[in-house]
Amino acid sequence: MDFAVVAYREEGVWQVQPLPHRVAAGGLGELVSALRPWPAESGSLGLVSIDEDFFVLVRVQGRDVRALLSDVTAAADWPLAAAVMELLDLPDPDDEEDAQPAGQLDIVADLGMSAMDMAVLCDDPDLYPDEMLADVAHRLGFGGEFEGVLEGASV
Repeated sequence: MDFAVVAYREEGVWQVQPLPHRVAAGGLGELVSALRPWPAESGSLGLVSIDEDFFVLVRVQGRDVRALLSDVTAAADWPLAAAVMELLDLPDPDDEEDAQPAGQLDIVADLGMSAMDMAVLCDDPDLYPDEMLADVAHRLGFGGEFEGVLEGASV
C-alpha cells in the first residue's frame, strides 16, 4: 500500500491525518470503522492509494458509506478493491474488462468536484493514483495539507 489518509472539515477548515497502513490492509470494514469517529461537518473522506495501481475514495457520513474505486480490474488482485465492488453490489470484473472506475463518481460533488471531472481524472492513463488523489485534494481545497501529510509520512 502506498498510503491511507483521512480528510474532514471541522469548523469549516480541512484537516488531514495519516491512517495506519493496517487500516486499508485490513479491508473495507476496517477502513470504514477508522473513518467513523472523525468529527466531520460533511463526512470524513478516506483516500487510499494502493501499489501505484489504483485508488479508493470512501466517504462516511453517519451510517451512509459511499465509495469510488478508480479501476475495477484491481478487484481481481486486491481484497480492498474486491470489497468495494461488493459494497457497490457489482460483479467481479472478467479478464477482458477494461480499466474503468466503479462507484459514486459524484462522491464529492457537493464539496467541489463534479462526477464528470472525477470520471475524466480516473480515465487519465498518464496519472498514478497518488497524483489523482492529490488532484482531488487540491480541487476540494486541502491539497497543501494532503501533500504535507504525505511528505511527513515518507520521512
